[in-house]
Amino acid sequence: MLTQGKTGPGQTGQGTTPAGITDEQQAATWVRGMFGRIAPRYDLLNHLLSLNIDRYWRARTVKRVSGVLARPGALVLDLCCGTGDLMLALQARSSAIVYGSDFCHPMLVAANRKVEQRRLRSAVFEADAITLPVADASVDLITMAFGFRNLANYQQGLSELMRVLRPGGLAAILEFSTPPNPVLSRLYDYYSRAILPVIGGWISGSKEAYSYLPESVRKFPGAEELADQMRVAGFTNVRFERMTAGIVALHIGQRPG
Repeated sequence: MLTQGKTGPGQTGQGTTPAGITDEQQAATWVRGMFGRIAPRYDLLNHLLSLNIDRYWRARTVKRVSGVLARPGALVLDLCCGTGDLMLALQARSSAIVYGSDFCHPMLVAANRKVEQRRLRSAVFEADAITLPVADASVDLITMAFGFRNLANYQQGLSELMRVLRPGGLAAILEFSTPPNPVLSRLYDYYSRAILPVIGGWISGSKEAYSYLPESVRKFPGAEELADQMRVAGFTNVRFERMTAGIVALHIGQRPG
């Protein structure tokens, strides 16, 4: 079920912090390069390392925003779209064009290849999620799947979502989280530290990337804190839903109006 997060001031302004990085520009450059290196094996590793449960997480997200997708002419934007899996799932439920955006060019090449193979209406463009070339109050729905925690500045990212959403529009952020059960949390932590980097590094050729990714999850705000940050950014009706025992959480917020 969708859960109301705790009310509180939250923390704002932080962003992803790869090891050895000292500022936001360096962080963005590092993340872009890292995803570019793993793009050829990204889909395979997503399905393998999640035991294929990532497909369910995306399907659940699509279901939660289906009301907006059903609106005639709704403008939908999937940010940090990667190779396009969520974008294509959204397009399958929408009669309007679903746009995808990412700042990693190799990821967009892979996403566009899927669009062409399926002969869908989706379209992609290259942009950083915290500085979008999108008009104010122009989008009905924005989704982000496993990309928000990689932003160089979370507060700026939320402000940008608020800027481009139309009054009443929705933002849906699907992201990894920390399981609230302490036993499961320790098991998940062991898996992400000891197993994921080995498998991910072996298949992708970049152990550095699959050491960074679980570390970015550990540093990322918990579900309640992210809900607080969304409220600080101005979102209303903020709620979140934990999935798979809290390994991921789907946050939904609305621009007032």
